Formats: sequence, structure tokens, C-alpha cells
Amino acid sequence: MPRLPFLFLSALLVLPASGGASGPQWRQGWGLAGTAPAAETRHDSRFVLLQLQVRGGGHAARVRNLLAGPVQVRLRDAASGGEAAPATLLAAGGQRELLWRDDGAGPVRWLLDAFPGDPAARPDDHLYRLPFDAMRVRVSQGFGGHYSHTDAQNRHAVDFPLAEGTPVLAARAGTVMQVVEDAPDDGSLLRVLHADGSMAVYAHLQAGSFRVRPGQRVEAGHTLARSGNSGRSSGPHLHFAVQANTGLALASIPFRMAGPQGELRFPRETGALP
Repeated sequence: MPRLPFLFLSALLVLPASGGASGPQWRQGWGLAGTAPAAETRHDSRFVLLQLQVRGGGHAARVRNLLAGPVQVRLRDAASGGEAAPATLLAAGGQRELLWRDDGAGPVRWLLDAFPGDPAARPDDHLYRLPFDAMRVRVSQGFGGHYSHTDAQNRHAVDFPLAEGTPVLAARAGTVMQVVEDAPDDGSLLRVLHADGSMAVYAHLQAGSFRVRPGQRVEAGHTLARSGNSGRSSGPHLHFAVQANTGLALASIPFRMAGPQGELRFPRETGALP
């Protein structure tokens, strides 16, 4: 299964000098979404809403969190890469003005980074339940799988081959943080926020099969959706990972899981979280 690039955002924002007529461009990992008048521009990136304004001879950027959980955001200067505004944490539904620029000295080029989760969270060593009911457990790719579990976000992910339509169950109690329907690469996926600040990702689900909504509380064993073969998938399976915001970065972390015959044995790296 290919890695999941959709789990964080880095966007290029371009505003003309004060009084300019052309609008900002919004570039995301999945391509250019277009332009709009610069007086007030709204861009929905699936988990943050950005509003760009030209007012009073200057520029303002306001970002609102669309997820049912925290998101860390940072505004950077596109030329230098340095921070244009300090990183800040937005609670579920929270919003904040990140920058005000009033010198009118030329085009404003910013990079907006956004990462789900609270970097202050400390994931515990929880024993997860199997995210489906089965007497026999098969794993097609485990921790550090050479096919696609090589980057930080997926290194400690597990792929379970499942027939399409198999009920996918919550592996741990939490709050549904994000529901994505049929993204180009990742297919349909869910993100569930746990009490310790970690987040479980259930990916390549069957489109239209969600049984939960953002903000809903779920207990372990609650039916979330059905397994599928959506997105860039090599075959029907459930991609499961536990992730944490490690400070303007998103990383998968080792986890423990109980199967029908006892605890499953995944390799654990020395010094890895938790």
C-alpha cells in the first residue's frame, strides 16, 4: 500500500502587494485549487479553513480548525523558510489571526503548515483491540515494511488484508476527529483522537460506509465503517496506524494490540515512542 501523504498540510499562499488586483494562489500537496479576488479569499483544505484578507492597506491571514480535535499551525516566509508567525495550537473549531502585514512592499508569499494533534501530548503504552472481528489474523505489511511503511508517518503502521465490506471497529475509545471520503491517494479514511492525545488512522475504507461522524464519542469495538480498497491500494485491506504530533511533525508510533489468541507481536525499536 502506498504511503499516506494526506495526513498533514503544507500550503503556499501568495498575496499581491496592497491594492493589487490578482488573487492569492493556494497550493497543496494535491495540486492548485485556483485563484479568487484578494479582498477576502476562503480556502478549505479538508481540516483547516484559511481566510486571506487585504484590508486597511495590509494583509491578514486567519485560519480556523475544521477538525474535532487539535491542529498545530505555523506560518512561514516562503523565501527564507523562517517563521512569519509563531506556531500555535488550535482547539477543535478554534480560529486565530496568524499575521498582519501592512508595509505594502510587494507580493506576500507565505507557507502554511498544519499538523493534527497536540505536540504536548504524551502517548501511553495502551493495549489496542483488533480493529475487526476475526479468529485468524493476517498481516500483509508490518512495522517498517519496505513497500510503503518507510516514512515517519507510516513506519509503525500495519496492513491487515480484509474482504471488502468487513466491519472496521474502533481499536480504542476516543473521539472521531476526521472523516475523509475518497481522497485520491488515501481513499476513505478515519482519524480517532484518544484520551492520551494519540490518534488512530483507519485508511482505505469502503466509500460511503462510514457509521460515525466528526465529534462523535466511540468506545472500543464500536463499528466505524467497512473495509475497502479505496485510493491507491494494492488490494483490499485495512491500513492501521497510531500517530502523534511530535512538534510540527506527524509520526507513527509503535503500539501493542491484542488478537483472538493473545497479544500480537510487532517489532519495537529501542527509544521509540511511547
